[in-house]
Amino acid sequence: MPSMAKKQVLIVDDQPGIVTTVTGILEDEGFTALSTESGEAAVSLYGERRPDVVLLDIWLPDRDGLETLKAIRELDPTAAVVMMSGHGTTSTAVRALKMGAADYIEKPLSYERVVEAVEEALRQRQGEAEGDAEGLEGRARRVEPERRLEPPPLLPVIQESARRQRTLKRNTVIYGLGLHSGTRTGMVLQPLPPDSGIHLLTIPRGTLIPAHVDLVADTDYATTLVKSGEGIRTVEHLLSALHAAGVTNLLIKVHGEIPVLDGSAREFCQTLQEVGLEVQDAPRKELVVDREVTLDLQDGKSFRIEPYDGFRISYRLRYPEPVGDQFFDFDLSSFQAYQKEIAPARTFGFMRDLPMMNQLGLGSGGRLDNFILVGEDNVVNTELRFPDEFVRHKILDIIGDLYLLGYPVRGRVHAELTGHRDNIAILRQLQRSA
Repeated sequence: MPSMAKKQVLIVDDQPGIVTTVTGILEDEGFTALSTESGEAAVSLYGERRPDVVLLDIWLPDRDGLETLKAIRELDPTAAVVMMSGHGTTSTAVRALKMGAADYIEKPLSYERVVEAVEEALRQRQGEAEGDAEGLEGRARRVEPERRLEPPPLLPVIQESARRQRTLKRNTVIYGLGLHSGTRTGMVLQPLPPDSGIHLLTIPRGTLIPAHVDLVADTDYATTLVKSGEGIRTVEHLLSALHAAGVTNLLIKVHGEIPVLDGSAREFCQTLQEVGLEVQDAPRKELVVDREVTLDLQDGKSFRIEPYDGFRISYRLRYPEPVGDQFFDFDLSSFQAYQKEIAPARTFGFMRDLPMMNQLGLGSGGRLDNFILVGEDNVVNTELRFPDEFVRHKILDIIGDLYLLGYPVRGRVHAELTGHRDNIAILRQLQRSA
């Protein structure tokens, strides 16, 4: 990293062990640190010393951390403040971000996460100090020359519809485990203007990765996007919820992997509902399938997509018992239909595949409550939400992967025994045939 010898960080925490640990981390990275356990003293110190970044605990003995954040931001609207908490909630994190916090990190603190948060806060401070009226979009453009919020390319089959584009009404944050990395991960969802598209912004390097099929680098057990050596894993469940909700413009700031949550898209949908969707003053562009496109597959697999006035998926799954032969036909007629019929269906894995996943370094975040584990004769760890939950999750994945052409799809999918690799292959076939 570039030299940060002159950058100063104010640590505000009433736990001496935390202060000592964080001070050591920062000094190892070339920062200087000062500290206090008091919110009142933090405001005074900020006024006197104007540190470059503040690491501020939510819980302080004399003053609430959010009140301290507000006071510091009133002193200096460009103040870079990272909130810390060992027992905060998502609503607290959202409030902190709305009040101007650069980031929100959970205890116990990791070396890497502290450094990431401080570096990202410095980047944001630089953007605000330069008077960037475009906010997040402008910052994304400025950090690296290639980081531009370009909309996805227009293919001949992209048509405007009577529906409008959508984004979120406000910022929100989601925390959880990465299914394959096994690490605590979080992401911030932030609105973008019309015709921006869906983009992911990596933490800490700030590489902007459009959610597009051209950047898919891996499809083993999940869909991974990679650009400039930076990757984001397991994008399909979040993209599935965004596709179903009609969210067309969004920035997703995330470190390494989208949180798996309970293994389905249900909690993503709940978050979208809680935050609210903003209908934008621009017509929605859709990918309209105007001819049949078929993949040449073997071993009983098949995949084709054909014209249809809507978005409909028929899928047949065939595994040995206890899964068996399952078929489901789903018409994405509304977000509510998706929430009821598809979103709750969880990802699943087989006991027999665990050695291979371990060799690939995958599945480290698998817990008994975030996926369905299938043994030789039965489901090992949970009760199914639907008798045919397995095939419904396959449809969930298709809805997410097919959003990687950058536009909602209008067409009908017929698939049998396919996976992420085939979902991406049909997208590339659509590109070639357009």
